[in-house]
Amino acid sequence: MKLLPYGPLAVLAEFDTLAEVMSAAQTWRDAALPGVIDLVPAARTVLVLHDGTFDAGQLTAPTASTHVASTGRAVTLDVVYDGVDLENVATWCGLRVGEVIELHSGTDYAVAFCGFMPGFAYLVGLPPLLHLPRLSTPRTRVPAGSVAIAAEFTGVYPRQSPGGWHLLGRTDATLWDDACNPPALLPPGTTVRFRPT
Repeated sequence: MKLLPYGPLAVLAEFDTLAEVMSAAQTWRDAALPGVIDLVPAARTVLVLHDGTFDAGQLTAPTASTHVASTGRAVTLDVVYDGVDLENVATWCGLRVGEVIELHSGTDYAVAFCGFMPGFAYLVGLPPLLHLPRLSTPRTRVPAGSVAIAAEFTGVYPRQSPGGWHLLGRTDATLWDDACNPPALLPPGTTVRFRPT
């Protein structure tokens, strides 16, 4: 773990793996470190926002774990599996379309971190058979609600945007709502299931 100053009221902790990030963020969140205002995990970093009284020496590198502790919140998203890439994903993975759907929907996922746009959650737990690289050429338009996979992640596009993930289906769930607290339906630590409809 490497600690870097990030302005007067933040410290950036860099890690080698996502597993280390997830373990550190959860450990530090559970410890309720004095002076810490918020923890923002990403793929290889955790941003620690503080009130100025915080001592960065309190940040110790925990043992890496691939498990994200649940916040106790579980969300089930209804999905219509009719994505434009579904058949290609099946072919690339050596599976039938129904097997791709069963694998994707038969797994408990956890939100490791959020990013890319408000409400976009990076979910871990994708079965290794479905790990595929991002598209070589991203699409200029991915519809809101698209359920997709890339690398070891699955996620849902909260609104229409460009994107380079493989589209498996769609959901009508609202992923970001300014009127809610928190506004993100899927904040870090949330357990997620996809239910075929």
